[in-house]
Amino acid sequence: MSHSFQYIDIILLAMIAGFIFLRLRGILGKKTGFESKFSQQFKKDFTKNIVKINTKTNIFDENAQQEFLKGAQIAYETIITDFSDSDNQLTNSKPLLGDKIYNQFKEALLERETRGQFAEITFIGINSALIKEHNKIKDNLEVTVDFISEIITCVRDKDKKIISGDSKKIKKVYDTWVFSKDARSESPNWLLINTIT
Repeated sequence: MSHSFQYIDIILLAMIAGFIFLRLRGILGKKTGFESKFSQQFKKDFTKNIVKINTKTNIFDENAQQEFLKGAQIAYETIITDFSDSDNQLTNSKPLLGDKIYNQFKEALLERETRGQFAEITFIGINSALIKEHNKIKDNLEVTVDFISEIITCVRDKDKKIISGDSKKIKKVYDTWVFSKDARSESPNWLLINTIT
């Protein structure tokens, strides 16, 4: 008698297991042989698209632009005051200048010194600094910035007589500068490569 109950228990358990199996198959479906190929292709395309999006947006996204502008304003003030001070030398701004601009500035300062002239400057501040455009050219990032600043500046001769500018008048200056950085470099430093008038 006890053996018959055991058989009934086994049959009931088998029926329950079969019922559960059929329910799961109905809900989850069955493997047809195409799943692995599809999932691998989907994964490949998805990863490829994510990389493309990140490459385009994260190189110079909004946060990077804000950080860049902070540094650009410091560089702008440093270069302007270094170029326009009385020693006719590029000392503080040299690491911020590309070769072409450095040579142009150095030539202008040499000419000023040859004439026996020197500059005076009081940097009041920057009213605005806005990114006009930014591009990736080969391996370099180039950013064009429009600056509006206020300065007091004049140039004096060897007898300290003013020959240009005004030692008391605040002058509003509009500059467009182009900065460049090697996109492959880990260095955060940008160089001034051009000034547009």
